[in-house]
Amino acid sequence: MNTEELDSYFREILNMEIVEGIDSSMNGFQVDQGKRKVNKVAFAVDASLETFKRAVNLNADVLFVHHGLFWGVPIAVRNSHYERLSFLIQNNLSLYAAHLPLDLNSDIGNNYGIAQKLKLEMLKPFGSYKGVKIGVTGTFKQEKAIDEILDLLDTDKKEVLKILPFGKKMISSIAIISGGGTREISQALEQNIDLYITGDLSHEIYHTCLEGNINMISAGHYFTETFGPKLLSQKLNEDKNVETVFIDVPTGL
Repeated sequence: MNTEELDSYFREILNMEIVEGIDSSMNGFQVDQGKRKVNKVAFAVDASLETFKRAVNLNADVLFVHHGLFWGVPIAVRNSHYERLSFLIQNNLSLYAAHLPLDLNSDIGNNYGIAQKLKLEMLKPFGSYKGVKIGVTGTFKQEKAIDEILDLLDTDKKEVLKILPFGKKMISSIAIISGGGTREISQALEQNIDLYITGDLSHEIYHTCLEGNINMISAGHYFTETFGPKLLSQKLNEDKNVETVFIDVPTGL
């Protein structure tokens, strides 16, 4: 396939039109080397020089990221922004970004990916952001403790940012919004959810959790947003027989 066909494939899978007007990210090709053959696509969370260099070393033609370089406001092409764009252009590496479309997708999105990892049932859209539900809720067939949930996610208390264990010891219902979804915990409280999982940690919601008797896991912005890129990488490989690779550049945050 070529870059034009790849763009059509991503747009069909991710249904990007649903977030037009509410997502500050420039979703789609942010750096496009033109209509050329695509033999290998690398996937990652962040657009950064480190990620770009690894993609080039892996002979990728396109790098797909969740966090791109353009966020709805003009930015001068200087300093690190200049270095990043120069590297992409000089190395013929195209850059593709998908932000909210990759969070909310019910097949290969970050939030549903976490739900699948936890083997949740009765999945429903959750977490209204500017009128669009970007997260998911679900339930366990059998109640689980927080340590069991961390095991299912292949992480532990040392790796996550913070656990606020202010709710039930045994958990049945979970709401999930990856990345920076701390404020949406109010919606989890409204639905009497046992555990809220997000990426970031915010001082202001500590007492909200304590007084609301709800558990919260801040599992890391980076970690919670690796699920979508990995799932889409696998799907592209299976659907189009294009070689794919996931580039892991964790920030610990």
